[in-house]
Amino acid sequence: MRPNRATLVRRSCRHAAVETGFFEERQAYMNSTPHSPAVIPAPVPARLIVGISGASGIVYGITALQLLRRLGIESHLVASKSAIVTLGHETDLKYTELCALADRHYQNSDIGAALASGSFRSLGMLVAPCSIRTLGEISSGVTASLLSRAADVVLKERRRLVLMVRETPLHAGHLQAMLNVTQMGAVVMPPVPAFYARPTSLQDLVEQSVGRALDLFGLDSGPHRWGEQTD
Repeated sequence: MRPNRATLVRRSCRHAAVETGFFEERQAYMNSTPHSPAVIPAPVPARLIVGISGASGIVYGITALQLLRRLGIESHLVASKSAIVTLGHETDLKYTELCALADRHYQNSDIGAALASGSFRSLGMLVAPCSIRTLGEISSGVTASLLSRAADVVLKERRRLVLMVRETPLHAGHLQAMLNVTQMGAVVMPPVPAFYARPTSLQDLVEQSVGRALDLFGLDSGPHRWGEQTD
């Protein structure tokens, strides 16, 4: 037997009274209970992960480590095997000397290192230079080394990842990988020279490019800035 209109109205009134009483009791409880103090997040440590892959242009990674030391930023280095080969071709530095430029360094095969965990807090990660292979691993999410795993962790933790991709010319697969990582939250920043800075040496060009990359982490290494007064 279906309830008549009067019965429905009485039920509705009872439900409203119950709900009103519940919210009144809840409000009274909240007013009488001291609230927990607001949680203040701990500051992010002033440290940056620097990945160096095997692309030509290892000078970008070296310069990044030097500028970070100058800024007082803790650097954590991971270099691929190909990067170590490139180091021998493009510089007179030994691998031990490269590692000495960083506060901490890790073997690329050490997938159990601190960098492989999201609990390792940092400002983010700069890959300089970034090879197409490293770009492809990050783009696919199939990480086979500490370098690409650390980059994947930075993305999943919603931190800044800057990839100084060194390759030209580019085919559709390269461009698609760049689009993929951009959609995932990374910043693709090929080291394009800025001639408005009036560079007088190759190192000037390198420092300008790396300085602009560090800008993306809120770190000012003093690159030339268009239209701004310089000392």
